[in-house]
Amino acid sequence: MLMKRLLAPLFVLALAAIPAYAKINVVVTTPDLASIAQAVGGKAVAITTLTRPTEDPHFVDARPSFIVKLNRADALIEGGALLEIGWLPPLMEGARNAKIEAGAPGRILANEGIEMLEVPSTLDRSKGDIHAAGNPHFVVDPANAIIIARHFADAFAKLDAHNAATYQANAKAFIDELSAKLVEWQKLLAPYKGTSLVAYHNTWVYFARRFGLVIDTFLEPKPGIPPTPAHLAEVITKMKAQKIRAIIVEPYQNRRTAETVAADTGATVLDFTQFPGGVKGTDGGYIPMMDYLVNTLAKVLAADASKP
Repeated sequence: MLMKRLLAPLFVLALAAIPAYAKINVVVTTPDLASIAQAVGGKAVAITTLTRPTEDPHFVDARPSFIVKLNRADALIEGGALLEIGWLPPLMEGARNAKIEAGAPGRILANEGIEMLEVPSTLDRSKGDIHAAGNPHFVVDPANAIIIARHFADAFAKLDAHNAATYQANAKAFIDELSAKLVEWQKLLAPYKGTSLVAYHNTWVYFARRFGLVIDTFLEPKPGIPPTPAHLAEVITKMKAQKIRAIIVEPYQNRRTAETVAADTGATVLDFTQFPGGVKGTDGGYIPMMDYLVNTLAKVLAADASKP
């Protein structure tokens, strides 16, 4: 009994001597990147997302509360392809956080190692909202998500060496699951290779390349420019001539415009999202979102193929 009383204080002291590792406070610009960061970081990170899944990531309301979140961040994850150029820079200026300044270990660019598509040879604003670094919607290609997960694991490990093995293990689990699903998704869409689709905005070039689709006709006459009657008439004519039967629309875009075009062409309007939680059935993270997109598209294309 005496021995127990003597050992008890020593045990308490030993516990106090074990270092407590706080979670990395990670601010992420968009929900797709946040989902991957959470999968890789697990319980060792605290994720704050600036953009809502139903919000246009080009035009985010830069709220003062974002400055506070950035000021307290250990890391900032952004796309790296100027998607957030319209709203992130003034927030960064107000945050005054050296940890997440350009070039700091806490400034993580998601497109590192990604083959960027549609990189313009010259910048011409008359062509619409063109990004100098290339099309910034690269996360909707699952192969790119694999690259991103590896990059996040390495970046987190540099910030938090104590949990480096955890980050690598989490990334491997995510990549293994995603790789298996990618094989399944490619098989599901293989019968429709070369099929043309219409999209409201040029969000889906990476998705199209991965699954062998053609998405080069848009309801917007130029990126970021609202549809005009004259342009929509041209789209309708093209859809009828090429028998294009599906129109992709995202939550923040004008679905009524897509429905009008669909009514005139016999097409189906597909509610797509590049962000988990953007439409019903996409909650739960990046992989469930991609599963929804592929299966929804496959069902529509199969139904169209069965028509006489």
